[in-house]
Amino acid sequence: MNLLEMKNIYKSFNGMLVLKDVSLMVEAGEVHALLGENGGAGKSTLMNILTGVYQRDKGTVVFDGKNYNTMTIAESEKIGIAFVHQELNLFNDLKYTRIFF
Repeated sequence: MNLLEMKNIYKSFNGMLVLKDVSLMVEAGEVHALLGENGGAGKSTLMNILTGVYQRDKGTVVFDGKNYNTMTIAESEKIGIAFVHQELNLFNDLKYTRIFF
C-alpha cells in the first residue's frame, strides 16, 4: 500500500499551466528524489501542493489512506509532512559565515 498518492495533479498560475497530469506514489520506507531543470520543472510546485502552501486545480492527494480534498500547512505539519524549501538567501544579515563540524 502506498503511504502517499498524488494523482493527476494540475496547477496553473495566471493562466499558465505549470503541472499537467502529474502523479507520484511513495510506499512507506521508500526514498524518492524529484529531478528536473532549475525553474519550470514543477518540483517545488508539487511539494508546495503536498504541504498546503498551494492548492491544486485538479487531482487527488491521499496520505496514509486518507483523501485530502484541500491541504493546509497546519494540516500537513500535523500529519508529519514537511520539506525544506530551497532558499539561497537564508542568512542575508550575516557579515561572514563560518562552518562548524
